[in-house]
Amino acid sequence: MIVEATAAAGGVWALRSLAHRAILRGLRAPRLRHMQGPAGLGFAPGTVREVRIPGPRGRQLFGWLVSPPPAAPQPAPAVLVMHGWGANAATMWPVAPPLHAAGFAVLLIDARGHGRSDDEAFTSMPRFAEDIAAGLGWLREQPAIAAGRLALLGHSVGAAAALLHASRHDDVRAVVSLAAFAHPREVMRRMLAEKRVPYPLMGWYVLRHVQRVIGASFDEIAPLATLARLRCPVLLVHGRADTTVPVGDARRLLATSGRASLLLVDGDHDLRDALAPHADTLVDFLRAACAAPAATTTPAEA
Repeated sequence: MIVEATAAAGGVWALRSLAHRAILRGLRAPRLRHMQGPAGLGFAPGTVREVRIPGPRGRQLFGWLVSPPPAAPQPAPAVLVMHGWGANAATMWPVAPPLHAAGFAVLLIDARGHGRSDDEAFTSMPRFAEDIAAGLGWLREQPAIAAGRLALLGHSVGAAAALLHASRHDDVRAVVSLAAFAHPREVMRRMLAEKRVPYPLMGWYVLRHVQRVIGASFDEIAPLATLARLRCPVLLVHGRADTTVPVGDARRLLATSGRASLLLVDGDHDLRDALAPHADTLVDFLRAACAAPAATTTPAEA
């Protein structure tokens, strides 16, 4: 009897261990090579430099720091830019030139497990938020940067992580959220459905285990919850043709906060090309937020 019970317990442990490893593999983002650098974007020589930033648990984060034009007032405000899941800092280059021209310093970073940053056993939205915190800490130490005039711009998971960070720390003047989802449980359920994983039989266990692995409940870190806690202004930008994250998610997010405004653009989830006609709107929003007193910033009209 004891032997049978021990064997059964061992079998359950083995199955759980296999499931854990499979879920960790599923949480690993694909590592995309940098397909673009600052060359050809019109930056003057010496404006862009590669940086290595100390990250969580001894990991190093790769990034590019774009210095503001020499004629810009010093110290300059800065925008930290975070890419989305499976992407990297290079995919966010289109936002840098208009911000630089407007007098901002721009820090584009690779999250752990992405681009040229160090690896981790798994990646998650809370870990993106940890990397954002490390990048902001590094920016505040740079002599040419106005430590009290920092803002965040993130895409998709990077946008959700920016909202999560700003909900926990009063250290940024504004957040520009590109194509953020409303709730990670919904994203996970769509992913499971695409992979034909039956929710009643297996999906519920996967979702519960993922929350245990990342150390946070989906309800706690969902943009629907974090946006409502933010004290700084937020500009939500979403593509009308987004099939990855429905545009309805943006409208649901807008309804949670009196400090958010919504800009709908003609584009899909990627948004790189779709943002160009709206660069002035993004710049004006960030300028207003970084120029206003921290406690009285108000959302920009989109």
